[in-house]
Amino acid sequence: MAPLPTGTVTFLFTDIEDSTRLLEYLGSRYAEVLAEYRQLLRTAFQERGGFEVDTQGDSLFVTFPRAKDALLAAIAAQQAIFAHPWPEGAAVRVRMGLHTGAPLSVETGYVGVDVHRAARIGAAGHGGQILLSQATHILIEEDLPPGASLRDLGEHRLKDLTRPVRLFQVIVAGLPADFPPLRLLSILPNNLPIQLTSFIGRDREMAEVKHLLATTRSLTLTGTGGCGKTRLALQVAADLLDEFPDGVWLVELAALSDATLITRTVASALHVREEPGRPLVVTLSESLRTKRLLLVLDNCEHLIAACAHLAETLLLTSPTLKLLATSRERLGIPGEMTYSVPSLPVPDLRRPASIEQLTQVDSVRLFVERAVSSQPEFRVIDTNALAVARICHALEGIPLAIELAAARVKVLSAQQIAKRLDDRFRLLTEGSRTVSPRQQTLQATMDWSYELLSESERILLRRLSVFAGGFSLEAVETICSGDSVEVRQALDLLTHLVDKSLVMVDHQGEGARYRLLETVRQYGRDRLLASRGAEEVRARHRDWYVELAEQAEPMLAGPDEAWLDRLDKEQDNLRAAIDFSLRSGQAEAALRLGAALWQFWQVRGYWTEGRQWLEAALDGSRGAPPALRAKAMRGAGVLAQIQGDHERAHTLSEESLALFRALGDKHGMARALSTLGNVAYHQGDYTAASELHEESLVYGRELGDAPLVATSLVNLASIADHHGDFDRASALCRESLTMFRHARDKRGAAAALNMLGILARDQGNYPEARARFEESLALRREFGDKRGIAASLDNLGLVAWEQRDYEAARALYEESLTLRRELGDKHGIAASLDHMGLAAWHQGDYRQATALLEESLTVRKALGDKA
Repeated sequence: MAPLPTGTVTFLFTDIEDSTRLLEYLGSRYAEVLAEYRQLLRTAFQERGGFEVDTQGDSLFVTFPRAKDALLAAIAAQQAIFAHPWPEGAAVRVRMGLHTGAPLSVETGYVGVDVHRAARIGAAGHGGQILLSQATHILIEEDLPPGASLRDLGEHRLKDLTRPVRLFQVIVAGLPADFPPLRLLSILPNNLPIQLTSFIGRDREMAEVKHLLATTRSLTLTGTGGCGKTRLALQVAADLLDEFPDGVWLVELAALSDATLITRTVASALHVREEPGRPLVVTLSESLRTKRLLLVLDNCEHLIAACAHLAETLLLTSPTLKLLATSRERLGIPGEMTYSVPSLPVPDLRRPASIEQLTQVDSVRLFVERAVSSQPEFRVIDTNALAVARICHALEGIPLAIELAAARVKVLSAQQIAKRLDDRFRLLTEGSRTVSPRQQTLQATMDWSYELLSESERILLRRLSVFAGGFSLEAVETICSGDSVEVRQALDLLTHLVDKSLVMVDHQGEGARYRLLETVRQYGRDRLLASRGAEEVRARHRDWYVELAEQAEPMLAGPDEAWLDRLDKEQDNLRAAIDFSLRSGQAEAALRLGAALWQFWQVRGYWTEGRQWLEAALDGSRGAPPALRAKAMRGAGVLAQIQGDHERAHTLSEESLALFRALGDKHGMARALSTLGNVAYHQGDYTAASELHEESLVYGRELGDAPLVATSLVNLASIADHHGDFDRASALCRESLTMFRHARDKRGAAAALNMLGILARDQGNYPEARARFEESLALRREFGDKRGIAASLDNLGLVAWEQRDYEAARALYEESLTLRRELGDKHGIAASLDHMGLAAWHQGDYRQATALLEESLTVRKALGDKA
């Protein structure tokens, strides 16, 4: 066999699309078809200088010294396959991927990122399609064969979870040119994060985990911290995207310290909204009941009991759900299978190996690749090969430890690294006998890494452990500066920690965010708690997030999605700040946070969590300033009212009103009265609701607060409409609309327009009603008010129903109901169910009508909606 080409080469990966289905169709004839297919490909590849590297099943891996030859071979092979007389009904369609790179050549083939990249490109396509990477495109774009052209498919995320790559499709006259969307992370539903480094080895583990997932609904990857459980789970999940039409969804639990938040975190990742008056776990279970998806629960060990309970509940109620968990111990639920993630294979120091043999060992491959990322000139040579082998062996193939070691080649030789590791492990083996050897090894790795830092870097690493989840540079500069770390040093020190693989970078939107690997964070936390000033750093963390929340507060009343998104990213830190405040006996700080954040919790659907934080803060800060308590009570009252807990909403709002009256705070009084008016309205007490909104209106006019006045006018118009007083309702609504427009309050204007549409519809003026609803809908779509969008859609459906366009009405109702279920808008859900039920009844579908109206009645009863 001729030696494989080295240097820059072009890889060509091929396989048959839907080969399993083809095998089932052909039966015993499949072997003959497979042989014909292979012969066609080999002829085309050999004629153009291809070297066959590997053959597995229906796939071929071939390499070419020149990119143009690889392209010509791919085109010739596709033409031969397309023209070949296959058995009747047997569609042999081959997908091909080409990528050019400079891999490491070993005795059995090639290793390196470029090999995996080429395979992923091929797997992204469809039968009959030829895909190229940008690297190959650059080499052949000016020298295309006659009749061939290239189509730019843009940037896409491959299933190796790395950054997006640009792909091109080869167009050849006489061959198919139009295909479905590529099989890529950027197309298929998922929330898998981009990884900044490549996935090394694990071919056997990948195959085993996939096989187990095919035979069970619950699989837990177990193993020590840093062994690569998470990365293996992510890569398996990415590879299996095609098998889960409803997506693959990652839920990261490492940042959680409160087990009661697990369900909320899972629901948030799956975009399931809380419904008032109903346990979130029930809503979550029902949303998954018919879904075919893979749920990945990452880092369960510190919340093992709660994770097990939720996992069992979801698996019992969702028959097509599959669960992949990572944990240092099994969940312990019925039907669960476990897979112990091994460390990477390490060199055998007892048997001398050549450099080629050494660099085929996965732990060495990982070390080499990460070392080259840190120091591009690094190579395994005769003088350092034994030291590299010793490093990987001493670290027992633990990926995190190897990556930390490899990052140091920038400042130390492999020999120096190996020597330091040996010293550290001898020291730790004489430590506590109750600690497992693996924990000792990882501790030694972290100690070693920590000792290599400058004093300022150590201080910063310790202080960074105070963050839960991600964090911004601005937060680092404020929270982590002082005492040997100046503000102007923070960026450089943070960069050093990123370079040394101790801090990870996530590029999101306009600004980068940073995070610590969980093992590193725990190590830094222990170091922080053992040092002086830990409470001071935690207090600065709390104060930073209090200030952030209070800065966001005035922006949350309007449609400022940017602030809502920012607070969403900081959820873990906000939770940590509130929790620290409550645990340290500083409940007033927690109250400040809750009072500032309740509108965020309201809009984003964190109703139960928000109420719990507010109630706990209120209970622990009875001596707090009355103005602060009044504001927090009002927020808790609004959240209770949204959830349909009218009794508690009334109590909280009455208490806040009493405090606002004692303070003479007319703004607060007006808003508390408005909440009480809404509670009364939803309980069917329209007389009380009218009186409360009228009193709120008086204060609003006295203060000259246009949005407050306009809101009261809309509320009063709704009551007047209920009583059939259309003239009064119309006058109130028009005055409200004028005020909202003058104040440039689009959200308020949309509410007023929606009410005017209701009035026109109730009076039979359907063209006017449609125009108002459509204008309201356009505004609501503009600023992303999903609750308002759902209301406008529902109202447009009512207009269509009144005009006997029942199909259009049902479509609008269904779209509205979908949004309302997503939001957990219980009052809206009941209304949509009413309208869908009446439409079904009118069309003679009595069974469906009965089911819809009965569901609506159940919701109404739970809400206490007497009308």
